[in-house]
Amino acid sequence: MSSKNRWSTPAAAALSVEPGFRLADVDPRSTPGYDGDKDDGKADLEAGRAPLEALQERLFAQSVAGTATGSVLLVLQAMDTAGKGGIVRHVVGAVDPQGVELASFKKPTAEELAHDFLWRIEKRLPDAGRIGVFDRSHYEDVLIGRVRSLAPADEIERRYGAIVAFEAQAAEMGIRVVKVMLHISKDEQRERLAERLDRPDKHWKYNPGDVDERELWDSYMDAYQVAIERTSTPLAPWHVVPADRKWYARLAVQRLLIDALEQINPQWPAADYDVEAEKKRLAAS
Repeated sequence: MSSKNRWSTPAAAALSVEPGFRLADVDPRSTPGYDGDKDDGKADLEAGRAPLEALQERLFAQSVAGTATGSVLLVLQAMDTAGKGGIVRHVVGAVDPQGVELASFKKPTAEELAHDFLWRIEKRLPDAGRIGVFDRSHYEDVLIGRVRSLAPADEIERRYGAIVAFEAQAAEMGIRVVKVMLHISKDEQRERLAERLDRPDKHWKYNPGDVDERELWDSYMDAYQVAIERTSTPLAPWHVVPADRKWYARLAVQRLLIDALEQINPQWPAADYDVEAEKKRLAAS
């Protein structure tokens, strides 16, 4: 059975933010729209690799041929340990890396701070025919920026409108913006951080600063609520994906990517030469 058959509600509809949305009402262990269990989810994730790869290959072929008019931008936002890296490896990693542009936005450099907060983001938008992935994004500037008071309150307020305008412009350029918040519970995060401390092969992933951020958990949830309310639009809607079950989060994001690519509907580029004539030339060579 394909993953699509086990979605009682399409992933985009099940996960999209609607008016009146409250993050506190989302159960991080739930599996909205999906009727299967863990084994089903793993099987469906594997089954979804082929259609995702096929769609992306056609999109990338258009890029090489210079005929592409669309692209996809996957924006991943989450508290630490929610699984952004797993999405990149297990979902995006299924496609040809030549057609993927991955950007991870860390603490701004001095040069970046001298410009508007979107300056560094604009430069990393995906070219036509590509899948772009933001592992953390411009939303850091209204999340940690708000919680840690890294900018004045009026500047944070301005940024919500700037983000909406920026994403609308990206959509006008043919970029399908797929915004995902991986929603993990505080208890699940504690377990994942503890695993990193218990396993020497995961010590490199542990950051003592994560515990400091946990102390501000409620403030971060409030910041996410405001950001989602203020920036979820028809052109760039937010999708809140429960992330305590890694298998579901990966399956859901895979489905969202497939949906976005199906909307673009990339086709194989037509040959710009006489195929039959080239067959004869090749045979005679």
